[in-house]
This record gives sequence, C-alpha cells and structure tokens, in this order.
Amino acid sequence: MRKGSPRDIATLVDAAGGELVGRTRLQKTACLLELVGSGLGFRFSYHRYGPYSEELSIAASDAAALGYVEEREKIATWGGRFSVFKIREDGGVHAKLGPAESGLVKAATRADSVELELAVTAAFLAESGSTDPWAEVARLKQAKATDERLESAKALYRKFQMFEVPKPLPNI
Repeated sequence: MRKGSPRDIATLVDAAGGELVGRTRLQKTACLLELVGSGLGFRFSYHRYGPYSEELSIAASDAAALGYVEEREKIATWGGRFSVFKIREDGGVHAKLGPAESGLVKAATRADSVELELAVTAAFLAESGSTDPWAEVARLKQAKATDERLESAKALYRKFQMFEVPKPLPNI
C-alpha cells in the first residue's frame, strides 16, 4: 500500500480549489478519499473527532515546512484556532486527482464542517463493521449530532454517494 506524503497534502489542497480551511476538514476529506478507494495512502483510526490519521497530521505540518502549501493559523470568532491551507504556486510538483475525486473533495470543502464530520464518521464506522453507523454517530457525538444536523449529514452523505468513484460508499 502506498504511504501518504507531504506532497499529497498539496494534491488535496489543490483539488479543494487551492484552499482548504481547517485541520478537521483536511482529516475528514482525506479519510473520505480513502473510503472511496481513491486515497492518498494515509491510515485512519477512530479518535475523539471521528476518523483521524496521525500520519496525515504530520504530513500537513511537513507540507507547510517544505513549502508545498502555506498554513496560516487564524482565530475563530469563538476564540479557538483553525488552520487555512493554501496551495503555493512555487510549491513543487504534486499529483492531480481525477474529476470524480476532485468533485468529491470540492463537495467536502463546501460542506458544513460538523455535517462533514458526522457523514464521514458514519461512513468510517460502516466500513469498520458497525451495523447502525448513524445511531453510533448519534451516541458518540451527542453534542453535535442533533436531529437536524444528522438529517443534513445524511443528505451530504447521499451527495457523496453520487460521485462515480472506484469504491462506492456503503448504503447506510
């Protein structure tokens, strides 16, 4: 199996349209690509905020340090911090994703971050053997998984299922 690299972070940010906001969004978008068989080679396990890859986190920091992407930390209106990743024109050569994968990345980039987190977590749990991933998401993420947010996450998930990718997302 291929292993993800700092250049793969540039590939992901480029597919997002040149900018990707948030490390959580970066994690969930990369995980989504892995789930549909178009991944960049990062391994994920379940963590506090859903699927998480330490390899991806390190690669993102390395991508910024190596100049493949620019990472700027900003302060959210609620006081927390978030990262904004931008592709650098002089960041070196990186691969391009196919049209379906790029479309999927753009859809993830435009989605509400909590709904993206819920949808990708449900897909990850389904792939990990959960028989009722949406119920498990509701249990694991009680504060975020309101009825309204879950319905929106399910709609987002159905949108993700429309992309013609190598491995379709499970019907959940």
